Amino acid sequence: MQALVEREILLERRQAQSEPESLWDKLSLAQKFAASSLTQFGYDLAYIRSSQQGNVAILLRDDIVATIADDGEIDTSPTIKVRN
Repeated sequence: MQALVEREILLERRQAQSEPESLWDKLSLAQKFAASSLTQFGYDLAYIRSSQQGNVAILLRDDIVATIADDGEIDTSPTIKVRN
């Protein structure tokens, strides 16, 4: 039963973060500028991953992944796994 409750909480959190406007609000100013430039190439802001170094924005274009660090640094060849 506990596992089911934890799963539901995770699903609710993932769905709540899927609204693009609320995701953009969570980006730093540097990330917003960088993400804006990537959207011109067809990338979409998918989600934000929190880490000890700060928030990392994850953008997707088809099966291509790009990340943006808190300071706005873009990585178009990140070593992360994205779940479908």
